[in-house]
Amino acid sequence: MKTLPVALQIYTVRDEAEKDFAGTMKKVREMGYEYVEPAGLYGIPAAEFRRILEENGLRAICAHVPIMELISDLDRTLADYRTIGCEYLAIPYLPEEMRPGTPGFAETLRQIERIGRSSKALGMPLLYHNHDFEFVKMEDGSFGLDYLYRAIPADLLQTELDVCWVKVAGQDPAAYIRRYAGRSPIVHLKDYVGEKSAHMYELIGMEQEKTEAPSTFAFRPVGYGIQDFPPILEAAVESGAQYVVVEQDAWEEPSLEAARKSRAYLRSLGW
Repeated sequence: MKTLPVALQIYTVRDEAEKDFAGTMKKVREMGYEYVEPAGLYGIPAAEFRRILEENGLRAICAHVPIMELISDLDRTLADYRTIGCEYLAIPYLPEEMRPGTPGFAETLRQIERIGRSSKALGMPLLYHNHDFEFVKMEDGSFGLDYLYRAIPADLLQTELDVCWVKVAGQDPAAYIRRYAGRSPIVHLKDYVGEKSAHMYELIGMEQEKTEAPSTFAFRPVGYGIQDFPPILEAAVESGAQYVVVEQDAWEEPSLEAARKSRAYLRSLGW
């Protein structure tokens, strides 16, 4: 089977990157990653950020940029990520008041389309990275995620499907990738154990109202959880993806070891 380039979402090793960005990038390259996806710049100017990546044999394929950062200073933000060399830009998350099914969602659609036009003009197609909250049912019976992709033209918004959250939402990740064949240039590979719980979003650094309900959900390195990755990888290839990205939001072992395990597992499959 054809394979695709494998990138690491730097958020996976953010604890190490915050302490020593250049040293961490060196370790990431030594694991076998040649590409990365930033989620923040750690206070490093864009040109310097790119220089550090290049000195360590890495290239940024995409970046996760909060939607409010894009709304508040679109031109400067886009210019920074173009300087870094990103091929794509991704909106990684929506605040509660901007999500599908809320009164603010119409404005969210308007802003995403505006961002998509500006991003397209710079040659960086805009992507949307999902969680499970986009799988709320809309008035027309469709999921919010599908509603989003129908509302905004494909030339202004493409997908960055996160297979963990697709499965948490009760959907088949491989089938969902195929649904967006030709519109899925990047696929996020993420594994987990357990099931949907009240505490999941605490694990990705989001504040939640405290609850006494027990949590069984935990992230794992790719290949160490419940996901069936061969069909997912096959769907990514056959649907026209250009890259796959390893991401792990939280760990029960050192983050660098978790990233290493994910890369080693994919290599065991010929990736």
